[in-house]
Amino acid sequence: MFVKPSGMPYYRFLRFLHEACLFDWYLEVGCRSGKTFAPVRSKTIAVDPFFRAEINIIGKKPALHVFQQTSDDFFGSGFLARNGIALGLAFLDGMHLVEFLLRDFINTEAAMAPGGVILLHDCVPYGVRMTRRDLDNLPDGPWTGDVWKLIPILQTWRPELTITVLDCQPTGLVCVSGLDPASRVLAQSYDRILAEYGTVDIKGFGVERFFGSFQMASARAERRAGFPLFRQAAIEGAGLEPVPVTP
Repeated sequence: MFVKPSGMPYYRFLRFLHEACLFDWYLEVGCRSGKTFAPVRSKTIAVDPFFRAEINIIGKKPALHVFQQTSDDFFGSGFLARNGIALGLAFLDGMHLVEFLLRDFINTEAAMAPGGVILLHDCVPYGVRMTRRDLDNLPDGPWTGDVWKLIPILQTWRPELTITVLDCQPTGLVCVSGLDPASRVLAQSYDRILAEYGTVDIKGFGVERFFGSFQMASARAERRAGFPLFRQAAIEGAGLEPVPVTP
């Protein structure tokens, strides 16, 4: 039986999070309109192949670097390493196919600062149709694709990670902490992981099995508690000055 997330909308949770916490560097993959990173106060890197920003996306940020390209091209450019950037927080909401999100996670973890957190969007579908991989036959309404697979993949291949699934509407928000930028487990096992998970659908995997592997935590409770999941990654008053970067 599917369980539909019924908590705070994810974009509202992100806004409250960025109002409460300042991160040295923030990365967002899959931005499109810029709505989710517009309230950010941290130095920000935004990646999307087709931006449609019609709002003020710079706001109070001391630096904003916008890359209109695929995430593979962005990470392949070496921009993060070349500029010595260590990410405190990242929000991954790119192409909703497992192979893309897995690569984005691998590349993002390698650039995380100590205590950093990676957020994964759309990993908690509430119906079968929204989990389709067929890009020519997408459903009306929300489409999560098969990125739900990141939860069992990380549970199996990286059991040392802390995975917290927040009940953010409409399709959950997964917080991954305890990251290890030096880990090569996922990168070295990428083909093997996709051979195991690439073609399985959620019915074949087991809907009850999937939802039985985690409990959704309250996003509202996380906010009321002062965002403890993110405090180790946050900084206090620092990171407000622009820094030179190499294109």
